[in-house]
Amino acid sequence: MRDYTPIDRLLMNVDTALRTVAGKPLVTQRANPAEAVEECDLQDQDRKHVAGLMRVNHAGEVSAQALYQGQALTARNNEVREKLEQAALEENDHLAWTESRLHELGDRTSYLNPIWYTGSLAIGAFAGALGDKWSLGFLAETEHQVVRHLDSHLKELPKQDQRSRAILEQMRIDEARHATTALDHGGAELPAPVKGLMSLMSKVMTKTTYRI
Repeated sequence: MRDYTPIDRLLMNVDTALRTVAGKPLVTQRANPAEAVEECDLQDQDRKHVAGLMRVNHAGEVSAQALYQGQALTARNNEVREKLEQAALEENDHLAWTESRLHELGDRTSYLNPIWYTGSLAIGAFAGALGDKWSLGFLAETEHQVVRHLDSHLKELPKQDQRSRAILEQMRIDEARHATTALDHGGAELPAPVKGLMSLMSKVMTKTTYRI
């Protein structure tokens, strides 16, 4: 892998930030999981609810992208940095898929995304500065909470909405793998109060982003 200079990494992160917030993320070659799934008819109330859920998931991916970028900026180990950057690339897929689904539903992404990105970037950089084991532990716990969050959304989706379901199921697979990778590379178990604070922050973001 190319050995990027600090200036290279700074410019790459600025580009990533602009693309993420503006809704133009770089993506891998993976196809949208909903590509071959037929659209369904949704009642207006169901459509609005699904759009709210997908808006929350999109905002979560904006935050995840920023977390990974922040952690990669301050990671001390090159292998850890590469794992974080690879995970961030996969999160770009999630951004594209959830935004595409929102457009299909005739809705929009959250107006609060710039706030979520900025705050998450700072948190990620702080976590990375604490050391790789804590940074990876923070990543693992974040992904565990995301998996639980996706499980709850999968239960709330109307049964006929298989397009949204296909996207969320693939996201769940990816997030669970990111958590496992982080732990396999030395991620430390976070203290219970930290986990509780992370969960509280997630609930605040979820409730506000569902509508705004």
